[in-house]
Amino acid sequence: MAGIKKLIQKMKDQPHGIILDEADRVLRHYGYQCKRTEGSHRQYINLSGDVITIVAKGQIKKAYITAILERIGEK
Repeated sequence: MAGIKKLIQKMKDQPHGIILDEADRVLRHYGYQCKRTEGSHRQYINLSGDVITIVAKGQIKKAYITAILERIGEK
């Protein structure tokens, strides 16, 4: 749990420095599952049907990090 809190804080402080593995850990912790991978796109969905698509080539763009934080209630 402490690791997830640190990742969320990093997402808030350095949104340009997040890689896919870090975002994946946070999303999975909050109940999202990777349902589809196509090229550089990954689509995550939670039990309530909320879908978020991330384009990941190296570091994730700030817009995607902001969307993740909003969806998990941390923005």
